Amino acid sequence: MLKYIAKRLFQMFPTVVGVVLVTFLLFNVVGGDLAATALGKNVSLQMMEDFDAQRGLDKPLFFGYRAGTRAFEDLDASVGRGRWQAWSNATHSAETGTVAIGPQTEILLPAFALDPGRDYEWTVVYRGKAILAGEALDSGRWSRAKIRFGGGRDVFLQTGEEPFELRRLSLRKVVANPFDSQLSFYVRQLLRGDLGTSEYFKQPVARLLADGIVPSLKLTVPIFFIGIVVSVSLSLVCAFFRDTWLDRFFVVLSVALMSINYLVYIVAGQYLLSYKLGWFPVWGYESWRFLVLPVAIGVVSGLGANLRFYRTIMLDEMYKDYVRTAFAKGVSKPRVLFVHVLKNAMIPIITNVVIAIPFLYTGSLLLESFFGVPGLGYLGINAILSSDIDVVRALVLIGALLFVVANLLTDLCYAAADPRVKLG
Repeated sequence: MLKYIAKRLFQMFPTVVGVVLVTFLLFNVVGGDLAATALGKNVSLQMMEDFDAQRGLDKPLFFGYRAGTRAFEDLDASVGRGRWQAWSNATHSAETGTVAIGPQTEILLPAFALDPGRDYEWTVVYRGKAILAGEALDSGRWSRAKIRFGGGRDVFLQTGEEPFELRRLSLRKVVANPFDSQLSFYVRQLLRGDLGTSEYFKQPVARLLADGIVPSLKLTVPIFFIGIVVSVSLSLVCAFFRDTWLDRFFVVLSVALMSINYLVYIVAGQYLLSYKLGWFPVWGYESWRFLVLPVAIGVVSGLGANLRFYRTIMLDEMYKDYVRTAFAKGVSKPRVLFVHVLKNAMIPIITNVVIAIPFLYTGSLLLESFFGVPGLGYLGINAILSSDIDVVRALVLIGALLFVVANLLTDLCYAAADPRVKLG
């Protein structure tokens, strides 16, 4: 078995790499401007630059010698973008797609002081005479120039006796190691067990997850096991009394439970059982009494779908040849159900059960939020509402990795439940 586990872990490595890469793409590429999302748009560019630097977002995405900086927004006069609107003695022409700066004008370009330990590079498309970062620009026709300089000093654009025209102007950080990218930063961070720092709580994400895992498991584990035992037991009852009023009753009950929205269980349970009758606490996490009602709601809300699924499996097994053979040999109906049918139905049951295991970690978002259980579900909801990017990314990544591990656990459970399944 150990040899098989080692083999499967090796085979899972590309999948794990894929999960990490997809998570990176979701947040670093598809997610847009993470600093603006987490901090809001009414913060200084310096704060956004610091946010990027802390998370490696100020590096090239995959590979490269240049990286962007928030110290200067790219000027592309053909579309009218850039910080030229704030420059004195500067006019924009939409027809020619240029910004003309008047003579004898001095403009401080970066929005904040540049890092003295780094090199930067201006890329400029211009016409006329000016001095940029101490370098002279002089051309009577449209020209393109690159000016490299060190940070730690003010950077000015100084025009001469004639107007100076710009079509494009951009500022980039010079990267010494082209492989020092956002992706490599993220991978190194994961390898040393660093999941980032919560911008909302100002704490390491790993600590927040460690604090939230126990309350989540105290809620989800009882829901998980009680739900399995009750739904499988009732499905066996349906199979035992199939085509009777009892079987039809449980079918109607399962459909009714599936038709009720999850929020209805929560709101009705809190209002009737907690507020009106006072049987359970409405909110909090102080003792086991605070978990009884959310656990009960979690079991009941999932009972309908599970009961219908397991009933279908049991009835499907009941019509197979080995069951008819067992009845022909005089084996009692309870023995056929609880020994033969249940054993042969374990493969689809295991599949359904193991797939649900990763959700034990992530917790129950709604139950924890409505009942004030400080678990990972509650943490996840708050992280989404407050745009706490690092927490959301950590929850997504770990949840995805748990699904990968669940596939290995499924194979092991198959082999334990059915001797015909061999671990190869």
